Amino acid sequence: MRGPFLLCVCIFSLALAGCETDSNGVAALASSRVSETPPPTFTVQDPTDLKYYPSDEPLKLGLESFNRGAYGLAAKYFEDAVTKAPKDATAWVGLAASYDRIGRFDLADRAYRQAIKLEGETTTILNNEGYSYMLRGKFAEARRKLLRAYDREPQNPWVLNNLRLLDSSERLIRRDQS
Repeated sequence: MRGPFLLCVCIFSLALAGCETDSNGVAALASSRVSETPPPTFTVQDPTDLKYYPSDEPLKLGLESFNRGAYGLAAKYFEDAVTKAPKDATAWVGLAASYDRIGRFDLADRAYRQAIKLEGETTTILNNEGYSYMLRGKFAEARRKLLRAYDREPQNPWVLNNLRLLDSSERLIRRDQS
């Protein structure tokens, strides 16, 4: 019983020995600590420094699945992404493109409308809508959308490629009908 008591007394004595007791010493200690104190750091991280959000995982997986050609799986991931981040236009466009590839054009149109509400009619959205109409065989509407995208960005390689694809599709359809 005596050992723990002596240990506490020793620790307390050491703590007191490090204290300044006179008023001049306390003032000197306080002023030296103020000058040595580093500037405050911000506790909120700058949003531009953030590299990853857990809620971005479905978007990331949706993009990966789409690029692998797993469009049904991509649609599921994009559905999850727009549920978690309903103001993410990229997720809506990915969802629409996935729906296009699985032939769910009604759902694709709805997803494109949501993306347009968020970002307006961007070149990417117009291009994707044009491709969507091309998949449906609605060539006049496809051309209208793709030409609007072309007017915005005449050098955009995706738009140029889709216009060439549309031209070849229309020629193929005309040749098959003759």
